[in-house]
Amino acid sequence: MAVAEANKTSIKGGEFLIKETLSSQIFIPEEFTEEQRMIADTCREFLGKEIWPILDEIDHAKSPELISGLMDKAGELGLLGTAVPEEYGGFGMNFNTSMLVAEATGAGNSFSVALSAHTGIGTLPILYYGNEAQKSKYLPKLATGEWKAAYCLTEPDSGSDANSGKTKAILTSDGQHYAITGQKMWITNGGFADVFIVFAKIEENGQTDKNLSAFIIEKSSGGITMNAPEHKMGIKGSDTRQIFFNDCLVPVENMLSERGNGFKIAVNILNIGRIKLAAAALGGAKRVTQQAIAYANERKQFGTAISQFGAIKHKLAEMATQMFASESASYRVGQNIDDLISTFQEKGMSDAESKLKALEELAIECAIMKVHGSEVLDFVVDEGVQIYGGMGFSADAPMDRAYRDSRINRIFEGTNEINRLLVVDMLLKRAMKGQIDLMGPAMAVGKEIMSIPDFSMSEDETLFAAEKKVIQNLKKAALMVAGAAVQKFMMKLSEEQEIIMNLADMVIEIYAAESVLLRVEKRIELLGADANKLHQDMAIIYLHRAVEKVNNAGRAAITSFAESDELGVMLMGLKRFTKIEPVNLKDARRSVADELIARNDYVF
Repeated sequence: MAVAEANKTSIKGGEFLIKETLSSQIFIPEEFTEEQRMIADTCREFLGKEIWPILDEIDHAKSPELISGLMDKAGELGLLGTAVPEEYGGFGMNFNTSMLVAEATGAGNSFSVALSAHTGIGTLPILYYGNEAQKSKYLPKLATGEWKAAYCLTEPDSGSDANSGKTKAILTSDGQHYAITGQKMWITNGGFADVFIVFAKIEENGQTDKNLSAFIIEKSSGGITMNAPEHKMGIKGSDTRQIFFNDCLVPVENMLSERGNGFKIAVNILNIGRIKLAAAALGGAKRVTQQAIAYANERKQFGTAISQFGAIKHKLAEMATQMFASESASYRVGQNIDDLISTFQEKGMSDAESKLKALEELAIECAIMKVHGSEVLDFVVDEGVQIYGGMGFSADAPMDRAYRDSRINRIFEGTNEINRLLVVDMLLKRAMKGQIDLMGPAMAVGKEIMSIPDFSMSEDETLFAAEKKVIQNLKKAALMVAGAAVQKFMMKLSEEQEIIMNLADMVIEIYAAESVLLRVEKRIELLGADANKLHQDMAIIYLHRAVEKVNNAGRAAITSFAESDELGVMLMGLKRFTKIEPVNLKDARRSVADELIARNDYVF
């Protein structure tokens, strides 16, 4: 078996933290085919023709017909059926291609939210959990946009704790229907959806199920009312409502999957939503960066374009570098998902089972990228406002909308705080189940920090040898802190949320820094070193940023629980594991910024 093939079949979620990753395991955007690039271009052309010219009109629309009509146009181009198999009227694209579509359409502001809610959380529960009759009935109409979909999970008292929902489903006396009663809120596409994926707990003989069940409800079922659209800080054109189900009769055959399986459905669909959100955030960030570069080149102060000032170059280079890292990590996850899907299919699993199993396996990485992608977008739009200066604060300039619209992404698909907690929780649970060995390497690191440091010079002169050593040491830092925290708090670690979020920040930065380094390494394999000087600069810039963030998060965690000698030893270990050779980052940033400025575009 070839090395690349062996790596493909051995992917395990979270194992990157203890494993040396080979560049052959990573897919990079430069490897997309011409056909895939044409699909992305079609998406961007659609935004340019149908969405961007009327963003103000979309934001101020008095009814949902405008967004619904734009969804129809997207459906005509096939943009709503990219992930739907061909037998159900879609294109059956692989996961990474659907990620590319999410990125390309992610710059559509409110429209992007409507589209992703339909194609993602609105359609995928039926695709992955529906039986053949359900798929045949609903997927063809959802793929073309003839029917629009909405996802009804959140309730007034049930947000992050989704399984605490109070919506009830009671079987009718004839056994033919469930009567659904309850209130859902923050429902995207609620005002024009034809199909609702609704989560409720079945009540029988006065007893209510512990776990949710999921149902497909058609708007024509009756018993459905809704409030007017919510007034929101951003994504104002997205139709978001409270929806009330009042003895809404749903045929028993419209239950998705099995009774009590709704919470699992919700969790697995959120995994998809999280990684797709990272891709969409990337698309939005690229659009903002393009606008910021163009403005910086046009705006003159003291007789000079502001793009020529070092402070602005610093901002543009940091925007580009963080986006480059997020892009590298996002498509790394996407390809890992595709590889696992293939592996599970080869083992005899169905298409839907394979996809669900792959997404469940890589749930840690999906949560990592949701946090990273949404926070990179927020950083980019904030800097975009600053580059525009006073005009950035004007509602007549594009940064106003971008700034407001970006903020929801740190709340969508589980808040970033919840996702940080999930990253560490899933890692530790998998370690306790023996699925990945975290404690063995953590104990080894604990012994290493008590030993005499090795000051010998490495003889490895291969490309990025020193940088890879830095990555391995950052992993040791995270393992050291995690191991000590587990030993200190044991089963009560879940109560130490501040420490858990510090750990999550370490893990997130390690994954992103490793991904960008692997991407550049593979780019050099494909294109040569001379074509990648600026990309190498970005890899080094980001790695230094990651070292600083890992050090800060590690110090915050250690000083939260370690004392006396242990405190000193751990801080010494952290210092050892977060060392990196100093370089002139100012010149590296200026080189990156100069390329952006000269090309008047985001070019990486």
